[in-house]
Amino acid sequence: MKTFDLELKKLRKVYPGNTLAVEGFDLQVERGEFISFVGPSGCGKTTTLRMIAGLESITSGDLLIRGENFTSVPTEQRPTSTIFQNYAIFPHMSVRENIEFGLHVRKITGNTLVKKVDLIIEKLELGDIQHSKENALSGGQKQRLALARGLVTEPDILLLDEPLGALDANLRKSIQEELKQLQRSLNITFVFVTHAQSEALSMGDRVVVMNAGKVEQISEPYDLYTRPKTSFVAKFIGRNILIKGKIAGSHGELVTVKTAHGNLSGVPSFDVAIVKSGTDIQVVVPSELVSMKKPGSKIKSGEHGITGKVKGLNRVGRVIHTILEISDGNDLQIETYAENIASLNLVPGSLVDLVWEAEKATIVWDGENSQ
Repeated sequence: MKTFDLELKKLRKVYPGNTLAVEGFDLQVERGEFISFVGPSGCGKTTTLRMIAGLESITSGDLLIRGENFTSVPTEQRPTSTIFQNYAIFPHMSVRENIEFGLHVRKITGNTLVKKVDLIIEKLELGDIQHSKENALSGGQKQRLALARGLVTEPDILLLDEPLGALDANLRKSIQEELKQLQRSLNITFVFVTHAQSEALSMGDRVVVMNAGKVEQISEPYDLYTRPKTSFVAKFIGRNILIKGKIAGSHGELVTVKTAHGNLSGVPSFDVAIVKSGTDIQVVVPSELVSMKKPGSKIKSGEHGITGKVKGLNRVGRVIHTILEISDGNDLQIETYAENIASLNLVPGSLVDLVWEAEKATIVWDGENSQ
């Protein structure tokens, strides 16, 4: 039987008062994998991380690390380290003393301690500031110190709870790249919690999308973006247009959808369970694959088109964000360069055709929560 670095089996958390924080779900994580958890505030992603760390009790289910059951094992006895958004740096200690602290807790001393600390200081390029204290450190240096302290104990799994949330945008991007390179070089399993969709997609080998305590989908970033399984994922990840409709027929993995805009044929479906005639679904179209054209423009074979009414226009440099209303009541946003739509003379209240290739769309069904 294959052994995973981390395995969650029907992991569930209920707080007093019968408040559900995390509905039971399964997850198997390979050694050296980078797993991102993402979702809105209060969705259960941090609670899940805290259960893995042993900082929250588990209501039901099992937590295995490298095949051993750690469900009821105290935090200090788990082969994990946790890095929080506030870094939890001891201000009265130097960088080196902060790194040494976790080793002292584990009764590691002498030459063994010195070698471990020297190695991680070199790895994270902290040598020049190893005798400095927190108030002398930049945001990036604090981040690297937090990583060093988490990694010096050589955990099987490193848990990161919004570790980049306090950094400015430019530094955040730089640290993202450093963090990913570090994880690959060490081949340690990372479990990374963030509220930022782009960060989850760029960092994770796989991404767990959570909402209201439940897992909506677990997928590789590209599949998550191109094959969302629920309307929540389609709305939360990327800029997608969602069009309500019913299945009117199917041919293999291609379906015809009856909508308020007419029938849309040849739409790919990646879930055979939802191709039954009459099923309520939504067509999902990535907005960056949509072209805006003058009303009544000819639509080519293999294309779909609907008409929208402009509600608002927001310019950010060369980019224009166009807010549109379509006939099924949905509002949507198209982002494009100003020069690409200059001839359309768009103003609030004007009509515009939205056109895309049929094969670039997909459908989602919320009849069940499928991972």
